[in-house]
Amino acid sequence: MFKLRRWQKRLVQVLLDSVLVALSFFTAMILRLDSFDFIGNHRVWYALLVLVPVSLLVFARLGFYRILIRFIGLRALPTVFLGIAASASVLQLAIFFAGLPIPRSVPAIYVPIALMLIGGVRFAVRALFLSRESRRKTRVVIYGAGESGRQVLSSLREGPEYAPVAFVDDSPLLQGTVVGAIPVHSPDRLPWIIETYGAQSVLLAMPSASPGQRAAILRRLETLPLQIQTIPGMADLVSGRAKISEIADVSIEDLLGRDPVPPRQDLLDADIRGKTVLVTGAGGSIGSELSRQILHLGPVRLLLMDISEFGLYTIDQELRQTAGRAGLRVEIAPLVGSVRDHGRMEAILRRFAVDTVYHAAAYKHVPLVEQNVVEGIRNNVFGTLAAARAAVAAGVQAFILISTDKAVRPTNVMGAAKRMAELVCQALAGEQKGTRFSMVRFGNVLGSSGSVIPLFRRQIAAGGPVTVTHPEINRYFMTIPEAAQLVIQAGAMARGGDVFVLDMGEPVRIADLAMKMVRLSGLNPVLAGERPNGRPLEAGEIEIVFTDLRPGEKLYEELLVGGGAMPTQHPRILTAMEQALPWATLQGRLAALESACEAGDLAAIKALLLDLPIGYAPADADFCDLTWKAGGTSVVPLPALAFARSGA
Repeated sequence: MFKLRRWQKRLVQVLLDSVLVALSFFTAMILRLDSFDFIGNHRVWYALLVLVPVSLLVFARLGFYRILIRFIGLRALPTVFLGIAASASVLQLAIFFAGLPIPRSVPAIYVPIALMLIGGVRFAVRALFLSRESRRKTRVVIYGAGESGRQVLSSLREGPEYAPVAFVDDSPLLQGTVVGAIPVHSPDRLPWIIETYGAQSVLLAMPSASPGQRAAILRRLETLPLQIQTIPGMADLVSGRAKISEIADVSIEDLLGRDPVPPRQDLLDADIRGKTVLVTGAGGSIGSELSRQILHLGPVRLLLMDISEFGLYTIDQELRQTAGRAGLRVEIAPLVGSVRDHGRMEAILRRFAVDTVYHAAAYKHVPLVEQNVVEGIRNNVFGTLAAARAAVAAGVQAFILISTDKAVRPTNVMGAAKRMAELVCQALAGEQKGTRFSMVRFGNVLGSSGSVIPLFRRQIAAGGPVTVTHPEINRYFMTIPEAAQLVIQAGAMARGGDVFVLDMGEPVRIADLAMKMVRLSGLNPVLAGERPNGRPLEAGEIEIVFTDLRPGEKLYEELLVGGGAMPTQHPRILTAMEQALPWATLQGRLAALESACEAGDLAAIKALLLDLPIGYAPADADFCDLTWKAGGTSVVPLPALAFARSGA
């Protein structure tokens, strides 16, 4: 029946209803008269000549034959009852006006019988369909039996992928109740539910839960053999960016998330509201999130600068659409260019009368910078120098450098270059008072383009193995939105030359992170070397393989060079007292470094980095740039760098 065409299904329903109406009338007569003597009286059957066609017409008008039986629900019961009540009224009128030999109480008896037969058949067919479909669906437990959970239940029942088998909820008031014919259990009964119902997945239906609450729930669930999925958060539902029926795999960001500290609006507004703001590296992970948040803080003009055409185009289009939907009157200007071009930087800052610069443009991928030493230094050190000096020349009010925890006692060129960028901003802050320089230092952000998390996701999707560089390696993690919000607030607290450090929470072992991600996918992580006798992996297992530390990588990251940090007005922003060099001293070192980069003299570059007071201690003896390595011992001059063009 399920494979019939639509008109064929309607015809079957009409024929079946004709039989059921007649059967309901026949049964009502037997119950009323307690005998079969009426069967031979042909005048009794005249009632059906009116009852059947008029009832079918009433049913059709009420939409009985437009509703797909597979989707019929309890809300259809009033319509079914109304149709049968109308059918009984037709029978009553036929008895009265035609003087038929039928007791007047028969229509009243007819109603419950017809309701059971006509309504019952429809619900029985629906139950048969759902039972048939559920055998092909993923059996899912819904975590959260509130309003959102009920809406999810309805959506899942109508969809082709999931069969809800149970609710779990933390509220004792809901435990033991039944919602939509589905029992509500305590989360402690999840192992029993898995064994009894064969549940394969758990769906978090708590869009209004805070990050901390979601993280606590996920930590309880991660050890169970279940795939964990979620519906969109309340902010996305309210804004219309997502629907409650949209289901996605839960992210590691949910597991590592923490409750945000409410931001201070005065700090958010200080450098942005009513001003012209430039974000360099606007197409990157941090730069794009800074741009999103700045857009909603009321700038007059938002300038997006990036050397990547695609990255710039993507964030520009996104922000324009966001501004249009939200009715934000902000001028958005996408600017292609390199921060190393001092002339272009100064022209942009002057012509747009920029008030605030968030300098996020940098090369951040440690192994790549380690193999491209010269370009890493040119971009991270001299790009910052060009942008910072242009800001001073153009009279920019505030310049905020996005720094990194890898600048603390760096073991790689990327970290050393970012520490030097900090020294540049510190030195310029002491050299003049017109531009307020500050630096904000933090660790890894979840989901960034260079993060290990997207790599783990791809490896898990491919069936493994998941590669971790060292069993003990750990990192600090923070969500991109929280980091961007704290950067904005930290910059507003600066007095000049400040180094701010974000409270990243506790560091996370990368091996633990990999195992958590495997478990969240409903799979079982197996550490390399822990399979007895080298047995093959079983279904649902993902191997965790340890490789060597990558070039320039260290086991533990730090956030402070010195031994301590001072609190600020914000509980998650600290200020560090870091060593600085006066501009007169630093500019000589920069000139020497520029010359070494132009000459491709890697030995001189390494010696200069080691001599600078940045704590550089390379993890590898091999200090190479792939371009210069390929050229042997020959020296190929490079174009002049930003330092030389600036006239220092």
